[in-house]
Amino acid sequence: MSSVTIRSMRREELDLALDWAAAEGWNPGLADADCFLAADPSGFLLAEVAGEPVGCVSAVRYGAGFGFLGFYIVRPGHRGRGHGLALWRAAMARLAPGTVGLDGVVAQQANYRRSGFALLHRNIRYGAARPVAPAVPQAPRICPAGEVPFETLAAFDRRFFPAARGSFLRTWIAAPGHVARVATAPGGLLGFAALRPCREGSKIGPLFAQDGATARALFAALLAEAPPGPVFIDLPEPNADAIALAREAGMAPAFETARMYAGPAPALPIDGTYGITSFELG
Repeated sequence: MSSVTIRSMRREELDLALDWAAAEGWNPGLADADCFLAADPSGFLLAEVAGEPVGCVSAVRYGAGFGFLGFYIVRPGHRGRGHGLALWRAAMARLAPGTVGLDGVVAQQANYRRSGFALLHRNIRYGAARPVAPAVPQAPRICPAGEVPFETLAAFDRRFFPAARGSFLRTWIAAPGHVARVATAPGGLLGFAALRPCREGSKIGPLFAQDGATARALFAALLAEAPPGPVFIDLPEPNADAIALAREAGMAPAFETARMYAGPAPALPIDGTYGITSFELG
């Protein structure tokens, strides 16, 4: 039997991996390839056997102390042969030392615990064919994210994410079809949110806000810009107001993951996290 080799993906190979993700029902974004590579150009690993791609995983490093693992797929027909374990070991080696986060699907959570990951909270994907936009009587000013200095936006995003991710953020807010909005006040930013078109409908993420009114105003602004089709949002279960917002919009649970960490879990403001960016990158 041929041995497996692991290497970083080329740009066109990430398109193939996104097709695998779509086949798994993960509904990737239409511009995810370039956005993901902006986060860490060498962080997407491909497993090959005799030159044939058989699996992938992302091991994205954000600075020296934090990384995120995702996009973990072994193609049907190649499972049970140790290829997934080889990918896992390569990914963890790439992210060592430091804290590693992931969003684990239900079927793999026990395996992640055995590998040293601890549950922090569940994430729930909510979706609806036609979400109802909330009414916000005293809404803050909403404007395109490009109207504020990028450094201001990046500093706000850093409050809700374990590390700086400027290169990714620049690409995420400017990618084709993406809509990024901020809520502003004289004292600075109150919130930031983005929507991206996907294979099916669109997803909102991130959605960070200092309070529920700001979150609802941003949510409504993005719904007004959403292309035809269903809209989804991935939110942390401990944020009860985020769940309330999704339910108010007529959205229902569609999928879940577990946010897990190996190493010290970062202390982040869950009460201001109304939508995570993506299950692949955190």
